[in-house]
Amino acid sequence: MTSAVIIFFALLFSTQAATAQDKFEVSLEAELVSRYIWRGIDLESGASIQPSITLGWKGFYLSAWGNTSITPFDLNEVDITLGYNIGNFTVEVTDYWWDDGDAKFGDYKNDHSFDVNFSYYISEKIPLTLSTAVMFYGDSNPETEKNKISAYFNAAYDINCPYGIVLTASIGATTKSFNYIDRSVRGITDIALKATKEIKVGRNYSIPIYTQAIFSPVVDKAYLILGVIF
Repeated sequence: MTSAVIIFFALLFSTQAATAQDKFEVSLEAELVSRYIWRGIDLESGASIQPSITLGWKGFYLSAWGNTSITPFDLNEVDITLGYNIGNFTVEVTDYWWDDGDAKFGDYKNDHSFDVNFSYYISEKIPLTLSTAVMFYGDSNPETEKNKISAYFNAAYDINCPYGIVLTASIGATTKSFNYIDRSVRGITDIALKATKEIKVGRNYSIPIYTQAIFSPVVDKAYLILGVIF
C-alpha cells in the first residue's frame, strides 16, 4: 500500500520536478510542546518532544516525525510523510502510527492511518493558507471494522504585528469521523489564535517560541499551549 502511493505521486509530479529546486537538502528539527493538540483534539500525550528529519530534492520531500510524551501519559507516535511542493501548492501523503502500548508498527490494518493533504498559500499580500486532508485508509473502526474515512478542512491567516510577532488565526472542521476520538464527531474542531516570535540566540541562530489558544466546539474543550522549536 505504502509503495503504491509513493510510486503514484512520483509519477504524477515527475514532469514538473525540473522546475523545482535541484539541490538535495537535509533538515532536522525538534519541538517541545506543553500539550499535544492535533486538529483540535487532545491526544492525551501531555507535555511532549516532537523530533523530525526531512530529506528534500527537486520539490519532493520525505520526512519522519515523532511524538514522545515526557509525562506519565507515555504516548508514542511516528508519522512518515511523502510530499511535493511547487510554488504555493503542496500535496502530501502521511502514514500515521499511534502507540499507546499495544500497537504494532507492522499492523497496517488496525494500527495505521493514511491521509492525503492538499494545501495552498495564496500570497504575501493575502497570507491565507487553505488546506484539505482526507483520511482514506487504516485504523479500522472497532464498531464496524471499516476504515475511518473522514475529511478535515482548515483555513489559516497570518498577521504581522510589532516586535516581530506573527499572529495566526485559524479555523478547522471535520466530517463524521471516528479517527480522532472513540466516538464520531462532525463540525468545527478548532478555532485557534497563535502568537509566534523568534528569539535570537547568537548572531546566526534564533529559536521560535509560540503560545496558542485553542477552542474545540465538537468536544467543548479549550486549551492554552506553549511551544518551542529548535
